Amino acid sequence: MEEIIFDDIGSYPLPEGVSKEWVQNAFKTRTEDEKLFTVINDAFQQKVDAGVDIPTYPQYQDMNEQFLRIIRDSNCCDSPFEVKLECARIEELEAIEKVAKAYKERVGETLKVRVCVTGPTELYLKEFGGTRYTDIYSLFAKSVNNFVRNSMRSAKNFKIATVSIDEPSIGLNPELAFDENDIISALTSASKAASKWGADVQIHLHSPLYYNLACQVPTINVIGVESAGTPSYLELIDKKTLEDTDSFLRLGIARTDIYTLAGIISEKYCTNVWKDQQYLPEIVSGLETPATITKRLKVYYRRFGNLIKYVGPDCGLGSWPNQKIAFILLSNVAQGIKDFRESL
Repeated sequence: MEEIIFDDIGSYPLPEGVSKEWVQNAFKTRTEDEKLFTVINDAFQQKVDAGVDIPTYPQYQDMNEQFLRIIRDSNCCDSPFEVKLECARIEELEAIEKVAKAYKERVGETLKVRVCVTGPTELYLKEFGGTRYTDIYSLFAKSVNNFVRNSMRSAKNFKIATVSIDEPSIGLNPELAFDENDIISALTSASKAASKWGADVQIHLHSPLYYNLACQVPTINVIGVESAGTPSYLELIDKKTLEDTDSFLRLGIARTDIYTLAGIISEKYCTNVWKDQQYLPEIVSGLETPATITKRLKVYYRRFGNLIKYVGPDCGLGSWPNQKIAFILLSNVAQGIKDFRESL
């Protein structure tokens, strides 16, 4: 059996007393880096402590604005929409150097990290909606590639082992004006550096309707599916298509749809758990338990076997009520994977 890797999608709850507005402002002004970097580092350390094999830095920025504000800045571009390499920075990676350095000193190994970039399709739709400018779309793809290339080049104390391209609109957004060849070409261009530097390249789709399109991208080798919340998604995936294109899966083995999960608990106790928070921990002690997670993984493994390369929560945990409960979910996933390995 191939080693199954535990990663996470990125977003994470903020600590008590720190607001989204404060974080947004801190990223914009960069005048409170010490506090900002502490917030990022603490959350990242929690992911490492929970047992995530290849953690993503905690995403506390808007997934579009984080990249678009740099792409829109004429001082940062060689030509419109084409970001200069030295400007294409992901600030969170600067922050986690500290945790990564301590990890290296403590464990004697280089920490592997997952980077999540917003895909060219998503960024283009945000700026241009349904209008079709193929040349601009390909410039967005080049810019995304520069963000990854610069990040890989600049990492000192950690290794970027996995790069995920987040494309929630492919398969869901009716405004998408590009044909399949345009999309394949843009995704290839956006993931060129990651593939060249030897990282696994994932695509994070919110619907697997067009997964076979991603399979045709030569630089993408892992297809992400939110399968814990919507197991029926796996019906859409043909094992043979994966095998023929040398593609692997990243499967969700823990649900992250917190409002649905909270609804189940609210119904059980005839209360509103957002107001009456004493029952909230039951989400991780009664619903998304290690046993539930192991059981899901066994079902998936019977179906896809060694084509499963990565597993973790379906999506980010940013909307979860607090860090404690998010940490327990990640720990449950780690335990669930461990129990699965031992059961084989």
